[in-house]
Amino acid sequence: MLPGTPGGHLAEIAARCPDRPAIEGEGLVLDYAGLDARVNRTARLLTARGLGRGDRMAVLAENRLDYVVLAFAAARTGIILAALNWRLSDGELSHCVHLVAPRLVIASPRFRDTARRLGLDPLVFGPDWEAALSAEEPGPIPGAEAEAEARQEDGLLILYTSGTTGLPKGAMISARAEMARFTLSRRELGLRPEHMFIAWAPMFHMVSIEHAMHVLMTGGRVVVVDGADIPRLVDLVETGPHWWLVLIPGMIERVAAEIRSRRAARPDWRPARIEMVGALADLVPPALIAEISGVLEAPYWNSFGSTETGMLPAAGTRFAPGEAPGDLAKAPNSLHLWRLVDEDDRDVPPGTAGEIAVRGPSVFSGYWNAAATNAKDFRGGWFHMGDMFVERPDGRLDFVDRAKYMIKSGAENIYPVEIERVLMTHPAVGEAVVVRRPDERWGEVPVAFVALADEAPPVTAAELTAWCRAGLATYKCPREIRFVASRDDFPRSTSGKVQRKTLEAQLQAETAPPAARDVVGESAA
Repeated sequence: MLPGTPGGHLAEIAARCPDRPAIEGEGLVLDYAGLDARVNRTARLLTARGLGRGDRMAVLAENRLDYVVLAFAAARTGIILAALNWRLSDGELSHCVHLVAPRLVIASPRFRDTARRLGLDPLVFGPDWEAALSAEEPGPIPGAEAEAEARQEDGLLILYTSGTTGLPKGAMISARAEMARFTLSRRELGLRPEHMFIAWAPMFHMVSIEHAMHVLMTGGRVVVVDGADIPRLVDLVETGPHWWLVLIPGMIERVAAEIRSRRAARPDWRPARIEMVGALADLVPPALIAEISGVLEAPYWNSFGSTETGMLPAAGTRFAPGEAPGDLAKAPNSLHLWRLVDEDDRDVPPGTAGEIAVRGPSVFSGYWNAAATNAKDFRGGWFHMGDMFVERPDGRLDFVDRAKYMIKSGAENIYPVEIERVLMTHPAVGEAVVVRRPDERWGEVPVAFVALADEAPPVTAAELTAWCRAGLATYKCPREIRFVASRDDFPRSTSGKVQRKTLEAQLQAETAPPAARDVVGESAA
């Protein structure tokens, strides 16, 4: 593992290459000297407001340059950055805030009213923020880096993941884990100082916040983009060279269409050199993988990872540009130990499906304030990921299913219980069961089966969808709601549990929607 700290690597590059371009966003462009100074000013501002080692600051903001600055300031002070998911409903956000009890909340002007609606009094990015930064010294806090290096297990980030209990969990990522993930980016993903990275995915995901940090810790260049602005992304594709161009289900078709349009207008259009593109190959049609990797002239990354482990427990394969993959087997990386185990935590033989359990320096420290969940998921000293694999004779791994039933829609993880919990609060609903359905655009989408309560008044699928929208992030709302005649009509096991696989098979077997189905139109993911 590479030595040092996130802040230490940044300071070293700023000392050696102060004029090298570092990061740009919202019209602001900083070289490494300017970025390092802004991180130092931010760290001083946070400590002046009374924050110290172990305190949490919650950030509610769209992608912006200062989001990355705050992450490095956290690394230099021992403060923990809790990255709030602005796509969540007010109820879910309130849970996330109260879970970590932040000493300070920072919001962008776009989400200031959301924070206040939750009863928070945020510090807001803008003129007052800039004035406060300007009043601080640009030099480092004496002794801060040495202290940070001595405390590698200190928390750095809290990133929220979907919870099997229906509410998000806060995964705490330590400085040690972040340095290990950085090491993997350098050694196994080919990250080099000449690379640039487009941070368009929401900063509350590891995909942007962590990998933006890795690029800046290497000496590369980060361009912060406010979401999946496809024309802007394709503009940037012409510059470079790029490290990892993140593309996920739901946007790949739009990127390909934009490139086709530009090539029609400019036949000589070519992308800059790109080390790798894509993600989540299991959820993308092979023909689309071939098209996008072909037009971008870059390998498609066959990724597999999680917020809890980083991107690389088993993501060591790529597909050649223009290749339509017929084999999605994963290859483990060099910093993880792994096992495939049965429900009693016994190793399964090759060729038999088992849950993957991992150890390694990139693994997170546990879920915040969730002792029972941590005891279960870290049992025996191994983190159990909830994903089922089969080991091949050559040591590669084939993904089979999720031990923890989860819907992967685009880059978002959705647990059915999150949706079921909300549906069951409607007075007309007697029972609700949510399953996944394959989707060409998003990979998977949720579909809800609902049995009405006895003597309940009539309710439509549209009304239930509106109910979901009031209590859930939009991307979690079911794409379709189907009514069953009664609770007795759900397929059940001998123990009475609804058999989700049977409902899934029913969805997949249909070639046309039945006339009696009450269907809701497509909702935004």
